[in-house]
Amino acid sequence: MRYELYYWPSIQGRGEFVRLALEAGGADYLDVARRSGGMQSMLRLLMSEAVARPPFAPPVLKAGKLLIAHTANILMYLGPRLGLAPKDEAGRLWAHQLQLSVSDFIVEVHDTHHPLGPSLYYEEQKREAKLRAADFRKNRLPKFLGYFEQVLEQNPAKRGYMVGGKLSYVDLSMFQVVAGLHYAYPKAMRNAAKRYPGLHALHDRVAQRERVSEYLASKRRIPFNTEGIFRYYPELDG
Repeated sequence: MRYELYYWPSIQGRGEFVRLALEAGGADYLDVARRSGGMQSMLRLLMSEAVARPPFAPPVLKAGKLLIAHTANILMYLGPRLGLAPKDEAGRLWAHQLQLSVSDFIVEVHDTHHPLGPSLYYEEQKREAKLRAADFRKNRLPKFLGYFEQVLEQNPAKRGYMVGGKLSYVDLSMFQVVAGLHYAYPKAMRNAAKRYPGLHALHDRVAQRERVSEYLASKRRIPFNTEGIFRYYPELDG
């Protein structure tokens, strides 16, 4: 099957978690909005009154006749089909549960630079962002990373993965989280590298996988920038 991914063409954002799974799984896919006329195609899909189950917002994955939205939902669908999820139901539910926690985390990351809402520019909420980011660095960052480090340590398989004994889409998502946080909060994450060695080892292991490393070195990987979820503003890094 050739998948079609609909997501904004200039940012990693939530779509990057799906891109990583498609790339690591060796899937045949089209990143629609990054092609000529692709943005128009995506907007037509989002605004079409002919779609029986319309998505609220990208990312959206088209798989045959299916239209699947929301990052965690898409990954729950793709995981078993790309060999990136456990085969047993309990394992698949556990992977999905962890991915939902990742979704919660990236909302908090985003809200550090847009605490008053996405309709305002960063410059219009800079004072509030500094307050929010300070609390994030002190409380929320260690809370989430500490939890994910604990999950890694307590995995009965003891293979260095989040779920079971081999690579899953959750590991790819944790790679993206760690990479994004190092971009957005380099000072804070220098200390985190010592406190959460398992997550950083996982990040490095994922980055060295053949398909992932090839993707990261390609033009298909959009660089981090100040339009996505992970944004670097020196004043927010303490």
